[in-house]
Amino acid sequence: MVVGAFPIAKLLYLGVRQLSKPVANRIKAGARRSEFFKNYICLPPAQLYHWIEMRTKMRIMGFRGATIKPLNEESAAELGAELLGEAVIFLVGGGCMVLEYSRQAFNSRRKEEELNQTIASLQTELAELTLTTETLDAQLREINRQLLFFPAPTKK
Repeated sequence: MVVGAFPIAKLLYLGVRQLSKPVANRIKAGARRSEFFKNYICLPPAQLYHWIEMRTKMRIMGFRGATIKPLNEESAAELGAELLGEAVIFLVGGGCMVLEYSRQAFNSRRKEEELNQTIASLQTELAELTLTTETLDAQLREINRQLLFFPAPTKK
């Protein structure tokens, strides 16, 4: 049963990840068309990304304190849309990973609970068998004690 369910879950996760790419492309296209989306969602992260990237490159090359020009609006909108699309794909992939981890954890907990239940039932059965053995041992001792009081048969 688990073998049949495992590939289906993987296939479902793969399908979700594959669907996230067209969704990300649609979001990017919408970001390019909408002024609100462009100005408030795409441009700030793109400018920040550009600033960090250029600052890092300047420091690596040894230029300290150089001013960094912001990207023009069209380049920033394009970069922001790309960042947004990649973020959507990353979040969907991360969500799939979290779901897979929680599914595996649930299966692991279920198996552990089944194992604990089996151990508990075996311990209960062992206790019952121990009690039965002690009872039979006590009965055997009582029978042996009673046999000692019977007279031995004599041969005629």
